[in-house]
Amino acid sequence: MHKLFHSFIALICVTCLGATQARSQVKLSADNIDEVISQLSLEEKVHLVIGTGMAGQDAKFPGTAGTTYPIERLGIPAVYMADGPHRLHMNVHRDWDSHFYYTTEFPSATTMASTWDAEASVLVGKALGEEVRDYGLDILLAPGINLHRSALCGRNHEYYSEDPVIAGKLSAAYINGLQSVGAGTCLKHFAVNNQETNRMANDSRLSQRALRELYLKGFEIAVKESQPWTIMTSYNKVNGKYTSENHDLTEKILRDEWGFKGMVMSDWNAGKDAVASMNAGNDMMQPGQPKQYDAILAAVKDGNISEATLNRNVRRVLELVVKCFTFKGNDYNNEPNLKSHAALDREIGAQGMVLLQNENNALPFNVKSAALFGTTSYDIIAGGMGFGSTNHGYYAVSLIEGLRNAGVQVDKDLINLYKKHIADQDKANYPNGMPPFSLTPLIRAEQPSLTDSLIEVSVKANDIAIITIGRTCGEFADRTEAEFYLTEPELATIKQVSAAYHAAGKRVVVILNICSPVETASWRGLVDAILCAWQPGEQVGNCIADVLTGKVNPSGRLPMTWALKYGDAAADKNFPSNYKPDPMAFFAKPDPNAAPKAPEANVDYTVYEEGIYMGYRYFSSFNVDVAYPFGFGLSYTNFDWSVESVSIVEDRVVAKVNVKNTGKVAGRDVVEVYTSAPKGKINKPTKELKGFAKTSLLQPGAAETVTVEFNVMDMASFNEVQSAWVLDKGNYSILVSRSVNDVVSSNSLKIAKARANKVHNAMAPESKIKELKR
Repeated sequence: MHKLFHSFIALICVTCLGATQARSQVKLSADNIDEVISQLSLEEKVHLVIGTGMAGQDAKFPGTAGTTYPIERLGIPAVYMADGPHRLHMNVHRDWDSHFYYTTEFPSATTMASTWDAEASVLVGKALGEEVRDYGLDILLAPGINLHRSALCGRNHEYYSEDPVIAGKLSAAYINGLQSVGAGTCLKHFAVNNQETNRMANDSRLSQRALRELYLKGFEIAVKESQPWTIMTSYNKVNGKYTSENHDLTEKILRDEWGFKGMVMSDWNAGKDAVASMNAGNDMMQPGQPKQYDAILAAVKDGNISEATLNRNVRRVLELVVKCFTFKGNDYNNEPNLKSHAALDREIGAQGMVLLQNENNALPFNVKSAALFGTTSYDIIAGGMGFGSTNHGYYAVSLIEGLRNAGVQVDKDLINLYKKHIADQDKANYPNGMPPFSLTPLIRAEQPSLTDSLIEVSVKANDIAIITIGRTCGEFADRTEAEFYLTEPELATIKQVSAAYHAAGKRVVVILNICSPVETASWRGLVDAILCAWQPGEQVGNCIADVLTGKVNPSGRLPMTWALKYGDAAADKNFPSNYKPDPMAFFAKPDPNAAPKAPEANVDYTVYEEGIYMGYRYFSSFNVDVAYPFGFGLSYTNFDWSVESVSIVEDRVVAKVNVKNTGKVAGRDVVEVYTSAPKGKINKPTKELKGFAKTSLLQPGAAETVTVEFNVMDMASFNEVQSAWVLDKGNYSILVSRSVNDVVSSNSLKIAKARANKVHNAMAPESKIKELKR
């Protein structure tokens, strides 16, 4: 009997051991994700929907952003993520390692948008993907496509445009380029994250129509045209609910309506309720906190998160893992082609520059010597600040080096003067040295006082004067209204230098090395040419010199409107234009004993009273004068256009335009197509961009026919009462244009029968927004 009992126990043990071994033999693959999920313990599942924290990432890739949770027994590796969007952010140096881990600083998103060239975005995305691959990472946390609702938004340099078509099309191209090499992207910040002030708690309050037509439209375009591997929800609330906890946003709209197939993650430490985020379809909390693990585990046990919901989120995480280089065993070499990428940055950075003014063909110039004025001429800005670019000392080509490379000598006396002035101001501002880490812009040296005699000496010694004005921005704080205007010392420099050089018959050029528009109307008449260089990346000095000397013919167009003064835009009324928070408050723990304060407008909540009338939609609809219109940009050559046809082909509007270079130098041109809808039951802007195309480089006398096309339903408006996209019947004007204010040809297309596409009635504001109407 005892023998029989012991034999029975032995059989059970062998059986259990066999089952355990069978379980441990299951290894993750793209074909067995559900089987792997069945082998996971509850605790392992919870770990998979939470990141491992930023410290874990530093162990292998210092300076990067975060990882997913590895489970070795099931063949589930950690996936590695790094910040972008215009640079793969990681530390250049590692402890006990002689290798240098340099990455390329590519043009800012605003510079990329100014190219109006989807192919350029593909190339930059592909190059960034190669750096992700070659440095052993998996996902770049980029691109960001929130709209330029205000010229003062601190993160505008990471975002493309005030228009969702440009943002959507160019980000889709960037994603397709980056993912074409096998790296992953993260489309962000989803959604309505249009200010940095109190970004962790601000409530963006807006109508469903403004939400659908503007602030979600770019995301919709990008998702449908590129299928990013991941999407990042934003810090803010939308109509009272955190985006990471909003089921309507991440499930109904993103997945059910748009067909998104990837994984959704939170922004770093976003939201308040991890359980609500899990139920909403926010699949992963980043970077991951112990309290989130405890909350999710307890919620599954007590039924507040169903096992089906947890399995759904885990499945999406594992579907991401199996796509990644780390899972596939990528043998990376830590040697990306930085030389090739530098050349690409130089090419596209120059292409994104916008020539705003060129009186008497002041540019391009062919000179032997130049006098550089303005502290930014000697402290040039390659890119903006934030988690994507926290090191102010990364590699960049100076303006002096760029001009010298172009054969232009730079006044040495001015170099010495500004060099000492900047060093003295930096020492005064930072007596203990420049901080190694900063998310917001560092204090920049103000303009020095210039004597008349010094300027007169420079006039005699140089052929031309170049004045560089700089502005940068970053995370956690927006720019103030004062920063929209030039300072008194900057204006004094322009007046002083212009008077002296013009008296001698010599030209004055202003370079705007900026992150967002500035006021120009009060001083542009004093100078000959204005080049908006934006922030073109590490080759900034070469890019600027290439355009100034004519090696590159500028072909950039503005992706936003430049107002005459701050306050002219309808949205300016509801923006924190004079609020300066403590940027380190992000890292501080809240005081549980602090007395509650009354909600502050434009800080704790922001009401989008302008509705759909944001950017050029407002300026053109209400006939408000601007400094420079949306889509504007000059060239060194001239182009003639001939509209060959505008028609509807298989439910798509197709415009064909022949563009001929009638000037004396090679150049590229941009064709912009807007629509004007017939009057219907709801208010509509006078013009809306629907498509655009850029020519190839046309030699003098050469011509090319470009095609711009879009879906007929892209002309529809969102009707809140019907919760539908409604295309009214009637005549639609198809406006072939050089800018929103420069229509070359107006063509009418008739829609004989109205149409409506029903969608989810989702994300309505708690109370009706009193919106601007015309």
